[in-house]
Amino acid sequence: MSTLMTRFLLLAAAAAIIAAAPPPAPAPAYKVTGSIAVPDGGWDYAKVDPVAGRLYVARTDSVTVIDLKSRAVSSIGKIVRGHAVVPIAGTGLLLVSSGRDDSVRILDTATGAEKAKVAVGSDPDGAFYDGKSKRAFVMNAKAGSVSIVDPAAGTVVGTITLKPGLEFAVGAGSTLYVNNEDSNEIETADMVTGKPGPAIALTGCTGPTGLGYDKQRNRLISACANGKAAVVDLATRQVSLLAIGYGPDAVIIDRPRGVALIPCGKDGTLSVIDIAGPGAASVIATVPTEAGARTGAVDRRDGTLYLPTARFAPPATQGGKPTMIPGSAHILVVSRG
Repeated sequence: MSTLMTRFLLLAAAAAIIAAAPPPAPAPAYKVTGSIAVPDGGWDYAKVDPVAGRLYVARTDSVTVIDLKSRAVSSIGKIVRGHAVVPIAGTGLLLVSSGRDDSVRILDTATGAEKAKVAVGSDPDGAFYDGKSKRAFVMNAKAGSVSIVDPAAGTVVGTITLKPGLEFAVGAGSTLYVNNEDSNEIETADMVTGKPGPAIALTGCTGPTGLGYDKQRNRLISACANGKAAVVDLATRQVSLLAIGYGPDAVIIDRPRGVALIPCGKDGTLSVIDIAGPGAASVIATVPTEAGARTGAVDRRDGTLYLPTARFAPPATQGGKPTMIPGSAHILVVSRG
């Protein structure tokens, strides 16, 4: 067979393979579709309780509650610089970290009443609830410790000693993973014994804050202040970097739709990362949002994303901080097409 004929047959075979391959799935069409006005004040983490159909947002001095069906807005609790807000599944309780008075508050979501005020370590920030152990894990940023809280009893039942700089955390199996914003690494510990484990260096990631766990692929995704997302394969502990926007403070895993969502408040964008594919995680869309939208929560029932933010006036002096415009605090509603 001639060389020319061989080349022709190879090209024809390649064309047939390409023609037979299914076209790539289109990137999801996220876009801002609405806004919900909320009381003025700062904000931090948010969480959707899909059973109750409510969105909870930790605020400066309370928790903002939004009924997602009626869009009615109310406030519950009295806190001092709220950070994490954690619905305790099956109990009607809500745990809120109160950063400026070194406590967590346990609130009754039906009445808004405070059931307990629990003293923890210095500057409690991120927190999550582990349904298996029925314990909440609270990251004390300045203390460098993790308080293990029994929400039903309203007591601290254990403490894990790590290093200062702790931010958001997740549990994977019996292992605790915590972003360390100061050391640019992920701290680890055994959630049962409380024994610290080896840290994971996030090379190329500066100031990791938000953290998410992709259970299907057994990997972590950290949001970094330098416009990167660090993806950690937990089987090999290899770290890869993805380019995202600047000013992220949360990694929101929407497992039913196979995406990780990272709101980037400095740029006013949302980075959409595909975590469902068999290969490496990849950024598949960058969606315009608003400046200041750096945290949020997803309603896993329909994939709608809720991002707290506000509008800001330019700083009065060079090098100063922008000031929030009165009456401008709101929740962006980002829908998935």
